[in-house]
Amino acid sequence: MIIRDVNLETVCGVTSKLPENTLPEFAFAGKSNVGKSSLINALMNRKAYARTSSQPGKTQTINFYNINGALYYVDLPGYGYAKIAVEIKEKWGKMIERYLRNSAMLKLVFLLIDIRHEPSANDKMMYDWIIYNGYHPVIIATKLDKINRSQIQKNVKIVRQGLGMEKDGIIIPFSAETKQGRDEIWRLIEDTMADVNENTAAEAEEKTEE
Repeated sequence: MIIRDVNLETVCGVTSKLPENTLPEFAFAGKSNVGKSSLINALMNRKAYARTSSQPGKTQTINFYNINGALYYVDLPGYGYAKIAVEIKEKWGKMIERYLRNSAMLKLVFLLIDIRHEPSANDKMMYDWIIYNGYHPVIIATKLDKINRSQIQKNVKIVRQGLGMEKDGIIIPFSAETKQGRDEIWRLIEDTMADVNENTAAEAEEKTEE
């Protein structure tokens, strides 16, 4: 995917109204410090457009990045950081739930899981929550460069079993350092966009015939 133009178009806080976008949206969820900003930067082909932080729980908003004037990457708040107050966690949870339930243009949800560890209870809860809201999350197994190549297959199996994934569920191992896995994620986004465009064209044709 050739990235020509990137724009942080909308930032939504807890009380903000969600934007009524007309372009397809691709959302990214994951616990704090799983590498979400690093992944989004890699997919935007930018070094530090989405801000990364050594301080977990930093993203407290839903950020909408307009890509090439054709689609949005949607960065959801990180979850599961113990030092964040309970009431703030609840507000973030409601904000994410509101987005998953109400976004008319959400086409695909990516859930990021650290490939080095078994999924946490929060990871499993988020996976089930995304399924409950009618989406089939694509799992991005981050921090691939932190394990040996011989461990990849075993760790991917641990992630799959830990989440209780659907049989045909997709897991893509990814490294922010080497960018391994980026082309596969881009391909998935492009294929989804092609399906969206095909469906839009078919709907337009049906209306014309009416």
